[in-house]
Amino acid sequence: MPATLTRRSLLAGLFAALPGSGATRPPGLLIDTHIHLFDPQRFPYHANATYRPAAQPLENYLEFARQAKIDHVVIVHPEPYQDDHRYLEYCFAHEPSRLFFKGTCLFDPVAPDTPARLEALVKKLPGRIVAMRVHATEDPKKPPTTSGAIRDRDLGSPAMLATWRKAHSLGLAIQMHFIPAYAPRIYKLAAELRDMPVILDHMGRRGEGTEAEYAEVLRLAGLPRVSMKYSGVEYSSKQPYPHADVKPLVRRLFDAFGPDRLIWGGLGMNMAAFERQRAMLEQMFDFATEADRARIRGLTAAKLYGF
Repeated sequence: MPATLTRRSLLAGLFAALPGSGATRPPGLLIDTHIHLFDPQRFPYHANATYRPAAQPLENYLEFARQAKIDHVVIVHPEPYQDDHRYLEYCFAHEPSRLFFKGTCLFDPVAPDTPARLEALVKKLPGRIVAMRVHATEDPKKPPTTSGAIRDRDLGSPAMLATWRKAHSLGLAIQMHFIPAYAPRIYKLAAELRDMPVILDHMGRRGEGTEAEYAEVLRLAGLPRVSMKYSGVEYSSKQPYPHADVKPLVRRLFDAFGPDRLIWGGLGMNMAAFERQRAMLEQMFDFATEADRARIRGLTAAKLYGF
């Protein structure tokens, strides 16, 4: 009899851990700060799309979000749509509850008409746009781009600073998707606007820079409004999931930024992926208190994005 009970208990535990059971949802507020959605059949990709992914439509995502019991989501407007925000607007219009979604936008940060276009979008979608995303992932030895796909523009351009100032005046953050070599240029901009929130994507992609370059990423933690996103762990790892080699880096980021400037993104698009990401976060931050992990899972993001 005791053996039978043990087997039943084991089976029950295994079932509770299965994706879709709902038992694996971590406690507290749960906010995904980094998802991309695509529906190329109804909303075709831009001619300057940097990649053309398979469909990942809103309707499928909402079913997953219901199962995972995610409280809020930031849609990171993706490069395949460039500066066409119609699908982002569609997602806002078809959310499951009021202000379930907020989103980022993408404009050419050195184009002279960007400040006006940014203001028009924010006024059209009040309370929805939380950040403008800027991409800087090309080899910095190459000259910055001046046209074509919206990425790798000159971070030192006066027009770049003007766009940052406009975003700040509109109450937005700047969200940087970058490799470590660009950290000093980001620092210069962020130091110029010390009261403006700056969000660093994907842990600064440690795997694509030297230790000296990454030291400059960590230096950004000295600016009080700069936050780091725990996401894209694979960009900093040389090992397969669960990317155990990244754990020392996670501790360095925690020590530098603290739980009040660390947010979680990329929780997955289905329950199997969600379970993997949830388990990895708990493993990566097992040194932190439950209260600190609760901040990283959602409380810090709620404050940063105004949910």
